Amino acid sequence: MRRNLLIGKMLGVLVVLLALFVAVGIAEEERTDASGQWKYVLEDGGASIAGYVGEPSGDLVIPDELDGVPVTGIGDNAFDFCENLTGIVIPDSVTSIGDYAFSRCVALTNVTIPAGVTHIGFAAFTGCENLTGVIIPAGVKSIEEAAFSWCGSLTVATIPDGVTSIGTDVFSYCYSLTSVTIPESVISIGNFAFYQCSHITGVIIPESVTSIGMGAFQECKVLACVTIPASVTDIGIDAFGECENLILSVIPGSFAEQYAEENDISYVSTAE
Repeated sequence: MRRNLLIGKMLGVLVVLLALFVAVGIAEEERTDASGQWKYVLEDGGASIAGYVGEPSGDLVIPDELDGVPVTGIGDNAFDFCENLTGIVIPDSVTSIGDYAFSRCVALTNVTIPAGVTHIGFAAFTGCENLTGVIIPAGVKSIEEAAFSWCGSLTVATIPDGVTSIGTDVFSYCYSLTSVTIPESVISIGNFAFYQCSHITGVIIPESVTSIGMGAFQECKVLACVTIPASVTDIGIDAFGECENLILSVIPGSFAEQYAEENDISYVSTAE
């Protein structure tokens, strides 16, 4: 019996080792293009930028193809902490921007995101403290957590129609953000989504939204008016904490009205 168990365990280990070997074997290795400038990997018939040979500086234009292969993605950490990068142009062929792709590019002031991009990864632009404006194209369907957090110079954020969720910390610590447009496609606003956006004065929550996360607008010091529809049935702890000038506009008998009363937040009731 013990012998059979031992054989079974050994076979199990061999299966795991074989799976790992196969996974490593099929993983695409990083390449350098013919010009000697770009690092990339092949993914699903396209090239995903893995980085730049040397330290990029100034304005950088990413090519639309490498070694005859279309560039379809900006990979994870591709330009993380490139402190001297001031501008970036992403080609129309790109559909995805990976996690930490441009994080901590502290000198980056402008970026052009093409219409074909559908996904912006986790913390993709976090810490780009001099980024003043970014246009998120209409094709974007998912913006991951902290994508634009700590972008202290960002002034305007227009979220495209089609995005269903504003994730955790997406625009947190964007101190200079003065306005945000939330489209009718959004269903949920995540935890700390606009935390410490201290220059936002007003927000209209569309009727598609059902939940507002914990600390979503906490410490938005000059936030004076937020319109909350009857569709919202869940508001997290301190969603509007330390918003001293805030007056909520709510529907009579709605969850938002009850929330305002329970949390001692000033409000006015308005007809639907």
